[in-house]
Amino acid sequence: MERRRLADLLAEVQSGTCPIDVALDRLRGMPFEDLGFAKIDHHRALRNGFPEVVLGEGKTPEQVIAIARHMVAAGSNVLVTRLAPEGATQLREALPEFEYHPTPRLAVRRAAPVVPGGRGTILVVSGGSADLPVAEEAAVTAEFMGNRVERLYDVGVAGLHRLLEGRERLWEAAVLIVVAGMEGALPSVVGGLVERPVVAVPTSVGYGTSLGGLAALLAMLNSCAAGVVVVNIDNGFGAAAAATRINRTDG
Repeated sequence: MERRRLADLLAEVQSGTCPIDVALDRLRGMPFEDLGFAKIDHHRALRNGFPEVVLGEGKTPEQVIAIARHMVAAGSNVLVTRLAPEGATQLREALPEFEYHPTPRLAVRRAAPVVPGGRGTILVVSGGSADLPVAEEAAVTAEFMGNRVERLYDVGVAGLHRLLEGRERLWEAAVLIVVAGMEGALPSVVGGLVERPVVAVPTSVGYGTSLGGLAALLAMLNSCAAGVVVVNIDNGFGAAAAATRINRTDG
């Protein structure tokens, strides 16, 4: 139940176009709906500004479909993250209105068009092409959450001139999500060029001593650039959620 939908329902009750018993039926699923194996939080959008997101990883296709079906019935926009291609195929067979993004492994269903808002644009910057799954998870999620999103990809520190060519886009963004693996230097470089908040995302891309992204994570946590905050390894979704809240903040 999104804030807009709840306001519309209350307005219908107030005007007399929606009987109280009908409104109660529509509100019956609040504050959550118990499916036995999952409790769907239909109030999430009222509290956080965007609906509950379904983590596809670790769930069976049948569980994902059941959760998605109930969220669709409630009129909610639905985002499923970390959904394997075979699971996406089954989801789209059951609910054809879902759109699947294979690179970030995201499935999206929009009950209504998402109108971009916020103070400005969220710019997603990535170090290399191998970081694209995480960068696209951040970008698509940020769009789903109602932001204007731009992308600046494959501008890692091994070829710094590529990043500097896009410096005006860096300066114009309201919030930057910077995604990098290997030694994780890119957020520090970007943080030294801009006055905006930088949300750094370490990826698990790298050779042996990258330790599955731990080297990049530690480098970003020890950034000497002011204004760089860090989310967990490969957590493009978490970066998008943080950037969304920053972008919605007045001032």
